[in-house]
Amino acid sequence: MNSERIILIGYRGSGKTTVGQLLAHQLGWTFADADEHLEAVAGKSIAEIFVAEGEPGFRDRESAALADLCKRDRLVIATGGGAVQRPANRELLRSSGFVAWLTASPETSWNRLRGDPTTAARRPNLTPKGGFEEVQTLIAARTPLYRELAHFSADADTRSPEEVAAAILKAWNGGLTLPSHSGVSGSSSSG
Repeated sequence: MNSERIILIGYRGSGKTTVGQLLAHQLGWTFADADEHLEAVAGKSIAEIFVAEGEPGFRDRESAALADLCKRDRLVIATGGGAVQRPANRELLRSSGFVAWLTASPETSWNRLRGDPTTAARRPNLTPKGGFEEVQTLIAARTPLYRELAHFSADADTRSPEEVAAAILKAWNGGLTLPSHSGVSGSSSSG
């Protein structure tokens, strides 16, 4: 599959922004972070949206942001980690471009999130306990959705962002499924 959009999915801290920026640069395309787009349109942060509108209001805004971005060509989109929760979002993303799932362990994701000074201010807890337990719970809950949606998956846990970007570009260009020992694999899901 070769399309005018590459869409990156995966949990927070999987490297979607870093890999997305690399891909956009290599392709000469534009990069868009769906959460940043949502905040720009709303004129407030995700945390402020959660306070004012709750998670349902945020998810409505997220769906609208994705619909807007999926109309644009020559674009690499980094989605929010929970964008896959709504069936309509999954349908939109899968039909709008090449979907690459960046996988990372809960430990890696948690360590990356703790090292990002903007995480606490921009990203509210989505479960009562928050922290590492939330990361584990949400990755486990979302993994089947990521798997269902992805045209391709890449191990962002042990590979560098440059290696992940190169694997995605190779798969996007030729629809290749790389051997599993490479740390990158094609999605076995259909539809």
